Amino acid sequence: MSICQKYCVYVLLTLVGGASLVLLGSARAADLNPEALKLQLPDQIKWVDDLKRGESSAVLAGDPEMPGLYVELVKWHAHHMSHPHFHPNDRFIYVISGTWWVGTGTKFDPDSTVPVPPGSFVKHFGKQVHYDGAKDEDTVLEIVGEGPATSTPAEVK
Repeated sequence: MSICQKYCVYVLLTLVGGASLVLLGSARAADLNPEALKLQLPDQIKWVDDLKRGESSAVLAGDPEMPGLYVELVKWHAHHMSHPHFHPNDRFIYVISGTWWVGTGTKFDPDSTVPVPPGSFVKHFGKQVHYDGAKDEDTVLEIVGEGPATSTPAEVK
């Protein structure tokens, strides 16, 4: 199954699972079989801050540092952007909140970035140079990819 197919299955399961929780309404987590699903409420998601990079992240599934599928949340804090870089594999990004700013090429030029509003989907192609981040507000993204999710600098000054 390709990474794109895996992502589509993940999105479908997420939507079905979310709809089921809304319909169940009064069901408690204690009533659910932990062998059938893993439920994490917002206060149970562990965020890790990387103040040097200006972001926080929370791994929801898999491990971005190991081979295989992973799902993570990334929060770019306002006024922080990455510099030109690339990843070895495709990444699938959904903008949850805030405006995400994206650019391509080896020259870092935040003024040339394009705004990506909440609800948008972006695919980063493997081995293609890009940079991104947040300008005036925090931005939360869901990233699905194939690990290891290394980042190789590619800036030309």
